[in-house]
Parts: sequence; structure tokens; C-alpha cells
Amino acid sequence: MEKEINALYRAYKDGKDSRRSFLRKLALITGSSAAAVALFPVLEENDLKAAGTTGRASPELSTGFVKYPAETGDMRAYQARPKKGKKLPGVIVIHENRGLVPHIQDVTRRMAGEGFLALAPDALSPLGGTPDDTSNVGEMFRKLDSEKTTKNFVAAIRYLKTNPLCSGKVGCTGFCWGGAMTNQVAVNAPDLDAAVPYYGRQPAPEDVEKIRAPIMAHYAGNDPGINAGIPAFEEALKKYGKEYQIFMYDGAMHAFNNDSNPERYNENAAKLAWERTVGFFKEKLK
Repeated sequence: MEKEINALYRAYKDGKDSRRSFLRKLALITGSSAAAVALFPVLEENDLKAAGTTGRASPELSTGFVKYPAETGDMRAYQARPKKGKKLPGVIVIHENRGLVPHIQDVTRRMAGEGFLALAPDALSPLGGTPDDTSNVGEMFRKLDSEKTTKNFVAAIRYLKTNPLCSGKVGCTGFCWGGAMTNQVAVNAPDLDAAVPYYGRQPAPEDVEKIRAPIMAHYAGNDPGINAGIPAFEEALKKYGKEYQIFMYDGAMHAFNNDSNPERYNENAAKLAWERTVGFFKEKLK
């Protein structure tokens, strides 16, 4: 069964089979759709781990873990960049509330593949870093000091701006918990050059005045808890004359960009949001 599942998964990853078809065939092997859905993220994570720090067939990229000085001490981060080329704009990638998991490392490689020096800090560095077993990772996040955590991510801007591989322009993007943190980085870092939060909680309206970076915010149509804060956020952005764009993806759920979560992933929304994000960074960080 294992060989059959692996062959099926490889056909899917090589583009020979659609996600829907793959899951249907996997359900036949595992005995149910529920089992197939449960197994999918395990296959995805194993695939990413097997890829190691070189990414998925990405010999053009230089990847690995680095450390940079921050508020609570050294922060561990995953870094990826094209091997060839001149100095590159920097992009900070902020993970969801699962930590610096293989999926976010993959997103970081994707960003590097677009021509950026991409850096994904591990918010859990002060607690020893994201564990391999993330089943109880929520408890670790609750132990973080929110103010110090924000400063740890703001420090990533300094790290990139002074990095000899960086052009000096730095943007920030993040997903879910990382989307909210991206908003906080924008509030607390006047030298940030662009911010792209994905379905993240908005900053307090009175804090919006502090934002200097242009904002591109992505939201899922089916995400009432997060979306409830959009009107006040947009009103404040208008009030203080901020440059911003807000995109709503009808029919998409929270975490629609996470292709390691088949229950929430929305391919059309994810691709469109990614194209907009990359275009925005290429415009603002040039």
C-alpha cells in the first residue's frame, strides 16, 4: 500500500493528476475520504522534509537556517535566495500559529524563486524553536510575550536591510497569526517598505496612523471572525491617508493559501493572491 500511495502522490506532485482526482484515488486506497484527507498533510510534510534545505527541485536557490540578533536574543530563521544575481529586495515571511513548519519553508522558497531574499523567522525561537511535533504548539504560542515577539520580527527588517545580499528594500508578508503579525510589524517599523497580510487580525484603528508602508491585505470570503475588523481598519487607513489595497476572495476559507491543508486550500484564490503579492513587492521594493 505504501508504494502505491507514494506513486500516486508523486504523480500528483508532478502535475500528472489533479488534487481532486488524487484525493479520490487516495480515498479508494485508504478506505475513506476522511482517511485520505487526514493522510494528505502527512504526505506533504514528509515530501518537504525529504526535500531538505534545497527545496523542491530548486538547484537555483541557496537555502538554509540562519540566526539574527533580536529583542529576546538570537532568532532562528529559514532563509532562501537565488544563487545568481545582484543584490535582492528582502521579504520577511511570517508563519501561521503552527510555527515554522515545512509548508512555510516551502513558501519561503517560492518567494525566493520570485527573485527575493526571503527570510522566515521562527517566532518560537525564545522557547527553543518550533518542535517537530506541533500537536501542542498552541501552548508555546500562549507563552510568548506579544510586545517582545513583535520586536523580534521588527529586528528582521534591520537584519535584511544591513545584509550585503539585500538591496536595502524590505517587505513583509504573513498568514493567519502571521498576517496579524505583519500588521503589527507595519505599525512598529517605519522603515518597512511594503506589507502584505493574509487573513490576519487588524491593528487597533488608532495605531494605523503609525503605518508608513503601503498595504495589500488579502481576506477570505468565509472568515467572519477576521473580516469583522475590516471596516474599522479601512476607515482608519482612509482617515490617515494610507496607501492600501484590500482584496476579498469570495468562497474561500481562512488559510486558503495553505496547500498543505486540503480542507482549506483554495487553488484559484491562492494563485491570484500570490500573483498580486509578488507584483506588489516587485513594484514597491524595486
